[in-house]
Amino acid sequence: MELSQLEPQIIWKNFSALNSVPRPSKKEEKVIEFIKNFGEKLSLETRVDEVGNVIIKKPATSGMEDRKSIILQSHLDMVCQKNNDVNFDFETEGIQMEVVGDWVKAKGTTLGADNGLGVASIMSILESNDIPHPALEALFTIDEETGMTGAFGLKPGELEGQILLNLDTEEDDEIDIGCAGGIDVTASQNYGLQDAKGQIVKITVKGLQGGHSGMDIHKGFGNSNVLLGRLLYSGLENQIIQLISIDSGSLRNAIPREGNAVLSVRNAVEFIEQANEMKFAIMQEFESVEKDLLINIENFTSAEKAISEEDSKKIILALKSAHNGVYRMSPDVEDLVEASNNIARVELKNGGLKILNLSRSSVDSSKYAVAEQLKSVYELAGMEVEFNGSYPGWKPKPGSEIVQVMEKIYEKDFGEKPQVVACHAGLECGIIGANYPEMEMVSFGPTIRGAHSPDEKASIPSVQKYWGFLKEILANIPMK
Repeated sequence: MELSQLEPQIIWKNFSALNSVPRPSKKEEKVIEFIKNFGEKLSLETRVDEVGNVIIKKPATSGMEDRKSIILQSHLDMVCQKNNDVNFDFETEGIQMEVVGDWVKAKGTTLGADNGLGVASIMSILESNDIPHPALEALFTIDEETGMTGAFGLKPGELEGQILLNLDTEEDDEIDIGCAGGIDVTASQNYGLQDAKGQIVKITVKGLQGGHSGMDIHKGFGNSNVLLGRLLYSGLENQIIQLISIDSGSLRNAIPREGNAVLSVRNAVEFIEQANEMKFAIMQEFESVEKDLLINIENFTSAEKAISEEDSKKIILALKSAHNGVYRMSPDVEDLVEASNNIARVELKNGGLKILNLSRSSVDSSKYAVAEQLKSVYELAGMEVEFNGSYPGWKPKPGSEIVQVMEKIYEKDFGEKPQVVACHAGLECGIIGANYPEMEMVSFGPTIRGAHSPDEKASIPSVQKYWGFLKEILANIPMK
């Protein structure tokens, strides 16, 4: 079946049009122009603010003028991940999609359903002539995935709406009323180079699921940086190890799926034997969740220089010691991860080292507790550490009027109560709410699996369910 045949056709039409436009984070010029042109062609008031957010206004439909005004909000950028064997340029090519059963997927890359389905939904409301709604503002933010730049740059007074509907949640039975904040922790150092004194070995880890570093952090998935650290550590006691290079992971908000390390060891046969013992243990640990995991440890050749044994040991110990995964579960909200860290990217090249982390928490103090634990480990290893990109969480308000309206609609339409939750992802609501403290906010969306990985897929039946839910919410917005 082709996407054009899927229902609701208006959503999939707009999603396909959006996905034909390249939109990596921090490189959204093309998609900003695309959305701007979309609003202007509809003769709607359209503007682009100083940072690149696009705001489009549409008057209330007849009979809805006395309802509270609405902001429909989604972000324009997408996480750009692809499988190693896929030749694809996210800056110049549109996403290639296919229908597989009840799911829409991309061919070897991220799909961009996060948050493209939200963007497509707003586009569909804007161009509709038969969907009742109050006065609304469509807010399309930029750079949500790598810095929340659009949300941070949105000035007070830009918006007039009283209720914000954020369309960036990935379970269709959830109504989100809170989220985690985050902070980037970057460790770096430059090391002197010398000739490698031993035999060269390469370790490769690949085939991990990856996933969203917030929503999936509690699922026990493998992290290529952590696994490389364990494999390297297994040889420290009996080997002289000099690291030559490490290239593992990619984006801060994606759980690392693959990576490799090249190193010099005193005795390659002994090192490979010891590392294979660790490999066997790792494969057993992850056999139920990482069925495609591959680890290869082999002799290699390299003309590159290495760093010293002492510096190599410090890096390996840091990778073994730095916290990854859940740090604390919430004592107040059942099954909610309060604080976590994702060791997202490790790069050692020509003596230059960078380790990128994204620490998250719904409680500011524990966010910094995680970040400071990492800082302590990395500084003990002689690295320099910087904190950047801190953003606040979104404090839940479970009794708000819009949440009550949505709960009643959901229960009436679907015969069960929705899950009213807070999530461990970073949504823009907390940042926007800092400048609009009186605004009611809620987040919801269709079911998406594998966000931030090439396994990302969107549920077709869920999009149908969500679209009907969204339209009925708009028709039942409370009076002013």
